[in-house]
Amino acid sequence: MQPAQRRAYGRRATPAVAVLITVLAAAGLGGCTGSDSSSGPDDGASGDSGTNVSAEPGRYRTLPEACGAVSRKTLQTLLPGAEQDDKVYDGQAAVTYDIDRRDGCRWKVETASGTRYLTIDFQRVVSYDPSVSDDDRAQETYEKKAVAADIPDAPSTPSTPSSGSQSEGGDSDSSASPGTSSDEPGTSGKGGTGDEADNSDETGKGTDTPSAGGEASGESDESDTASDNTAPRRLDDLGDDAFLNDELITKDSGIHRDITLVFRSSNVIATIEYDQWTTDKKHIPNSQGLQENAQDLADELTGRLNE
Repeated sequence: MQPAQRRAYGRRATPAVAVLITVLAAAGLGGCTGSDSSSGPDDGASGDSGTNVSAEPGRYRTLPEACGAVSRKTLQTLLPGAEQDDKVYDGQAAVTYDIDRRDGCRWKVETASGTRYLTIDFQRVVSYDPSVSDDDRAQETYEKKAVAADIPDAPSTPSTPSSGSQSEGGDSDSSASPGTSSDEPGTSGKGGTGDEADNSDETGKGTDTPSAGGEASGESDESDTASDNTAPRRLDDLGDDAFLNDELITKDSGIHRDITLVFRSSNVIATIEYDQWTTDKKHIPNSQGLQENAQDLADELTGRLNE
């Protein structure tokens, strides 16, 4: 009977002890929360100041499907003769491993008068540095492309230091153009062939040589004498930044004009390559027409990004 009484006593004593412990614990916690409330704000403020420096993400989280980004009406304008084969309008999708980060498409149409190529590429830039926003990182990437294509600075940039830029500007020009122009032509050779890059020196000659053949083609004189329209330049009112490059290349096999248009909208960089090839050197591909088509396409693509 003695052990049973002890066990019963133990059961009756346990609730009382538990209540006492609960009361003491509550009192102790109350004291702790009071002490924390006095020191907590200081620690929280310092912690917030360290974590709130992360830059804003870019506007775009996904990309449109490249092969479906161009309307059929626009393709009919850019690729005359494609109506003979509807499969041309489908395009050929670029190989990519993450279509939310990179996507592209290529179209090609061959006719008796020549061949036209159209390529578009979407790149969504993401900054993994919390102190650099996606937009800023995309602008850095865009500017590297502009330097590689020998695109001049925006008019506002050189106009400010016009008086004292002879010493500083000379250094910046000499450091920017030789370092990038010598490395990049091979990568910005449009179709990607080494022969085209090697013949970049012939581009200047090509603009002169076909002009002689332009006696039988009035449109060649219109397109090639307007050097301001064919020179690499930045564009206004197209995305956040944009530039256009117009290259005329002559080879033994024929002549081709390559239009490259690159624009940035927030953290997305879009590249358009629009080329026309012909074996008839007397008829130079029209610069104005190709440029206008490329710019119309760029306007359409900016709208697709914002859908």
